[in-house]
Formats: sequence, C-alpha cells, structure tokens
Amino acid sequence: MGPGEGATTGPLLGEVGERGVLAEVFAALADQPVDGVLVGPGDDTAYLRVRRAAVLATTDTMVLGHDWRDDWSTPQDVGVKATTQNLADIASMGGAGTGLLVTLAAHPRLPVAWARGLAEGMAWASRRSGVPVVGGDLGAAPDGVVMVGVTALGELPEGVEHPVRRDGARPGDVLAVSGPLGRSGAGLAQLLEGRHEGAWVDYHRRPWTDLGQGPRAALAGASSMIDVSDGLVRDADRVARASDVRIDLRPGAVDALAAALDGVPAEAARRAVLGGGEEHVLLATFVPDAVPYGWVLLGDVVAPDGGGAGVWLGPDCLDPARGGWDHYGG
Repeated sequence: MGPGEGATTGPLLGEVGERGVLAEVFAALADQPVDGVLVGPGDDTAYLRVRRAAVLATTDTMVLGHDWRDDWSTPQDVGVKATTQNLADIASMGGAGTGLLVTLAAHPRLPVAWARGLAEGMAWASRRSGVPVVGGDLGAAPDGVVMVGVTALGELPEGVEHPVRRDGARPGDVLAVSGPLGRSGAGLAQLLEGRHEGAWVDYHRRPWTDLGQGPRAALAGASSMIDVSDGLVRDADRVARASDVRIDLRPGAVDALAAALDGVPAEAARRAVLGGGEEHVLLATFVPDAVPYGWVLLGDVVAPDGGGAGVWLGPDCLDPARGGWDHYGG
C-alpha cells in the first residue's frame, strides 16, 4: 500500500455525489476477507455469521485537526490507525474481531481520492487482521470538517467464557506488556520538531500491533487487560483504580523499553514510554507463572495499603493527568 499519492487532487465529493464515492470505496474494499460475511457493504445492514451468543462491540472517532493532520498523514494512514485502535480494543477484552462498520462525515469539497485512500488503508488493515469492513455510512459536514468513525464487532475465542476486564487485577499479580512502548509518542515528538521521516514517525502515522495477543492472554488466564491507547501511566492507572490496587512499575523495565527507542534522547524516550499514546499494544496482569512467552514484565500489583489505588515508579506516585492523552485536555 503506497503513501496515497493524488489524495488531494481529482474530483470532489460534492461533484460525484454519494453513488460516486461509494463506487470508489467498494472498489478499494473488493479484496478483503469475506469469511462469515453473509451480506456485506451495499445493503441496509450487514449480516454476519457468529459462533458465540455474546458479541463484543466498541467504537472510536477520529477528527481532522484533532486526531490527525493532513500534512503528517495520508488517508491510508488514517484508515490503518482507525482500524487498529478499534481492533486493539476488541483484543484487550480477549476477543478477535469479526467485522467493522465505518462512518465518514466530510465536507463536499474533500477530494474523492481522499475517501478512496481511507478505504485502501482500511482494506490493508482488514487483510492483515482478517477482519472485514461490512458496512457503514456517509454523511455531509460543515466546510473543513472530516470525521471518521469505526465500530468494531468481535467475539471471544473457544475456551474463553468471559471477557477480560479492567477490574480483575489482584495483589500478587504481575503487570506485563505485549510489545514495545514509546514508539508512537517518540514519533509524535519528532513530527512536532519538524522531522517527517524515521521508524517512530512511521509508527505514529500507522500503528499496528499483534492482535492475536489478546486471545492468547485471555487463554493464559489474564486477570485484567487494556490496550495502551492513551499512555502507559494513564492506562495502567485505569486498571489500578478499577481493580482497587496499586501498580508498582519496575524502573529497570521502564528504562529498558526507553533504551530500545534508537535515536531518541534518554529523557525524551522515558517520557514516550510512560506517556506516549496510540501504541495499542496490550497491558495485562497475570499470576506470575502465567505470563505468555514474549510478553515483557513491567510491574507488580500490590495492595493499596492506605495510599489509594494508582501507579508508582520507585518512590513516586505518578499522576496520570501529567502524561498521556486526554481528548479534551490534550
């Protein structure tokens, strides 16, 4: 999948109308997976075959100028990121995605090529994850507004009876992460400095994670789980407060993750690991001997002991409001 050349040229949405836009979108989605899709895009409602009686469902919204900038990201990048963040939420419950519903609300002067590029990015993510786009909606918006909304559906794997929630961490558990941390945060910092190339910039634009680690963690008996969408400290704090426990991060583990961010100064790397959002790797708690192979031990779960639930690093209680991403606070 290329970088999306031509996404700012050619006919506009208002010139081709809804039918013309949908023709481009359907063409971009033509070779995505169809297993289990009985009725896909093009009808009033998708019709999916499901194996379990219960369904996982989540949704996220991205807005131009708030969640991405066109001078940083191609529409394909936006499509991948929107898909990743939703499927990571499904994975964080121990589930696997079964279908995606996509909404695009945009001003009529947006080039059709941008909508086609968005669909191409989602098709790439669909093929990689095995989760098809099964439908969606188009809507008009005021001048300059572009909004992408995705709803992901999923189900639990055989052998997992209940989703893994945030509130199951218990004293004696350990905290582990399914992959590296800090890549997206480091990339965002580099973009803000005017650097537009490099591995961390690429990851910020187009994050991807091993979604199969969610079901794997659930089958291993994870007691709680969340994906790192808003930063390690902020998301670990959500687990700690939901579970009424204290999470002690291991300084050596944090430093090792920071050291893996090649080319990033030590202090900036540490900030990226602790506060960088849009990573979408999975953060989970386990009994010590149940951590899946390849996961990185990151901390320990202990009783609050009168100090209240939260996240600590050495002697310091970390304030989640001082790092990570807040949709209204930035």
